Amino acid sequence: MDVIINGERRDLAPRTTVAAVVRSLTEQTSGIAVTVNDEVVPKASWSGTEVTENDRVDVLTAVQGG
Repeated sequence: MDVIINGERRDLAPRTTVAAVVRSLTEQTSGIAVTVNDEVVPKASWSGTEVTENDRVDVLTAVQGG
């Protein structure tokens, strides 16, 4: 199925979860926020939230600075 992850079209297997998408991008899980179709997905829900055809997923990393 086709989805857009961080602005890039990708092909994912059906029933792929948000947690699997995050793992495919980074080993880090702290300081990460995820939105699906502009809706924040709480970290506790990542493993139970499936990505579906044509979803827009944004995986955002917190950056420190000053």
